[in-house]
Amino acid sequence: MLERWLDRLRQPDDTTRAVVRSIPVTVVNTRPDIDTAHVLARLDEACALIERYTPHYFRHLQRDFAGFDVRRYACRGAYFFETRLCLVELTFTVNPRHTLPEIAATILHEGMHARLHALGFPLEMEDRARQERFCRRAEVEFGRLVPGGDVVLARALATLEFSDEEVAPMVDPVVAAQRIAAVDRQALRGR
Repeated sequence: MLERWLDRLRQPDDTTRAVVRSIPVTVVNTRPDIDTAHVLARLDEACALIERYTPHYFRHLQRDFAGFDVRRYACRGAYFFETRLCLVELTFTVNPRHTLPEIAATILHEGMHARLHALGFPLEMEDRARQERFCRRAEVEFGRLVPGGDVVLARALATLEFSDEEVAPMVDPVVAAQRIAAVDRQALRGR
């Protein structure tokens, strides 16, 4: 009981901790217009698709990820090798324009980065294009198996045709943070 109370003192009010399919999840919900329970439900449903249609990949996720971190970010997902956390972008997770297979493919993609890291492959930028293509091939496999995977399959196949610079673009974190803040201000004004 004391430990739970101390943990709450260390967390901002917008942070929720949970477990989805045996993987720890932290949701940092800075958007009052987004229901955290809905975020967790969509994350669970997306993981269920991976578990059902590519169970071999799901077992790797359970071993390779230390957890999920759901928050605002400049892209759909990311894998942070220092912490072994899979970031899934908050608004992407609940956006009805994105299907559960799309969310699952993002998680699977980041899981492939985690797999490479667990196998000892360096995650340096000069090898990123090759690694991105490796991750996209897992998305192709998943997209062919999961019902409604046509969007996943089309996006992954198209990306495989990109140049090295396009498949693994550099993102300016300052510009990305400014764009996120502008979108969030606009969304909260419209409430």
